[in-house]
Amino acid sequence: VAKVCKVFHIKKFFYQNSLRIFVNRTIKYITIMNYNNYCVIMAGGVGSRFWPFSRNNRPKQFLDFFGTGRSLLQMTFDRFSKVIPASNILIVTNSTYKDLVLEQLPLIKENQVLLEPCRRNTAPCIAYAMSHIKAINPEASMVVAPSDHLITKEMEFLNAIERGLHFVTGTNHLLTLGIKPNRPETGYGYIQASDEGEGDFKKVKTFTEKPNLEMATIFMQSGEFFWNSGVFMWSVKTIDQAFKDFLPEISQKFEAGMPYMNTDKEQEFIDEMFPSCQNISIDYGIMEHAQSVHVLYGDFGWSDLGTWGALCDLSTPDADNNVVLKCQALTYDCKDNIVVLPEGKLAVLHDLEGYIVVESDNALLVCKRSDEQRIRQFVNDVSMLPDNEKFI
Repeated sequence: VAKVCKVFHIKKFFYQNSLRIFVNRTIKYITIMNYNNYCVIMAGGVGSRFWPFSRNNRPKQFLDFFGTGRSLLQMTFDRFSKVIPASNILIVTNSTYKDLVLEQLPLIKENQVLLEPCRRNTAPCIAYAMSHIKAINPEASMVVAPSDHLITKEMEFLNAIERGLHFVTGTNHLLTLGIKPNRPETGYGYIQASDEGEGDFKKVKTFTEKPNLEMATIFMQSGEFFWNSGVFMWSVKTIDQAFKDFLPEISQKFEAGMPYMNTDKEQEFIDEMFPSCQNISIDYGIMEHAQSVHVLYGDFGWSDLGTWGALCDLSTPDADNNVVLKCQALTYDCKDNIVVLPEGKLAVLHDLEGYIVVESDNALLVCKRSDEQRIRQFVNDVSMLPDNEKFI
């Protein structure tokens, strides 16, 4: 570090004030690591819309969808560790997945994995992470991100993260990343930006959840609306106050546990208190009500990989728009299908149009692509079977 400082004429002041120089040989730039910045990766979901590939014992964030040798969680950690110190990256997940997280992320310590005893949506998840960070560094700023997103334009994304963290530090701003839509997507939430703001950071007018096709088309054509990426930035002090203002019950529960945070009594407190938290998202609970909410928008090659259709959009189809992943397939008079079988298997399809065909372990799904939102319902029905555990 001292040698890099000398070569680039960086004053010793930076080194003495808990900043580090991080040289990444792959992306060819130098980042000054700010140890006041934290990253929270939310990794507790079950990914039921990717059933049967995603199962309760190994949901989609722990799977390698693209044959890269890295799961979605690992790719997310790799991405953020280029601008956030690895020691400042926290993984919030269900207690069931503790061992999976530690197995896939050997660079993190056990106390960086925050374990939820049950699922209570993103607001309690973020309140937990915020309280843990507050006990370590109440002056910190933090970025919160899902574990299962794909970013293909990494440099642009990381630049936005660094700019966003700088923007929220020392202010009362709540910031979200917006994605410029390239199609009228009905599966995403939308953010309407105003002309007010500070440079590229625009104040948010409205949040809209998953519009119909007509409204999504209007949103895209207006130029004022952006997809809600689910990536947020704020200071610990600002989000702490927002919880007090808009979700006081959740705030009070975590405030009562502050003496236990970052101690060996933290998990015991969380296990007892967390199930009583309101099941509510950060969007509904805070972002739609707070005043100083801003959006920074860009094109990051972003996808939330929420559905088989989204995965299909990122894959290379054949001449008939069939997408085949992991397996081999022979198709006859087929078009617009998604076929995913275990490696080494062969699928032979005839006269099939617009279907999802997925096999994994002991389960096979055949479903119309236009009905893929019903997969959650199918999984729920499977869970009612007498021997359901071996299937979900």
